[in-house]
Amino acid sequence: MNDIVEIRWHGRGGQGAKTASLLLADAAFNTGKYVQGFPEYGPERMGAPITAYNRISSERSTVHSNIYFPDYVVVVDETLLYSVDVTAGLKPEGAIVVNSGKTPAELRPQLKGYEGKVCTIDAGKISEEELGKNFPNTPMLAAIVKVSGVVEAEAFVQDMEASFKHKFASKPQVIEGNMRALKRAMEEVQVG
Repeated sequence: MNDIVEIRWHGRGGQGAKTASLLLADAAFNTGKYVQGFPEYGPERMGAPITAYNRISSERSTVHSNIYFPDYVVVVDETLLYSVDVTAGLKPEGAIVVNSGKTPAELRPQLKGYEGKVCTIDAGKISEEELGKNFPNTPMLAAIVKVSGVVEAEAFVQDMEASFKHKFASKPQVIEGNMRALKRAMEEVQVG
């Protein structure tokens, strides 16, 4: 199975990394792909490091394990760069997407010699401006879709709008804010 794309998410409990990985799985599934989206964490508590995973393919995957050699890594909390080896196993032809106000060049020294693409997006700033709170998972989700191309951008935006309309039916302002955050992140992600 050569077309499988594997993504590993690093975040902290309560930041939405698990939710974002499940939303990505739903969006890919809705385009006809086979998907897996699952978290891994120890004792559940706010602020503790968590890892979540996605496998996306046009064929059924018989692998049901954690992802040790991801094509892409998403880091929802920049502080994890200093305590977790987020680039472990990351393929050099892949990319890492980090929630940071820094440029890719500024972050590269923190990535233990990783030579592949480094991408940054200030997901905190985008979510503060569009949602009024720091919910970095929506912009991070959009950034990894843009960087990986695992789901076609237009189909992804349509799927997310339908998902938000269902989830936040009584809160139209939340739908509008999340859609603005998604679109901004797709435009503002920096690739280095």
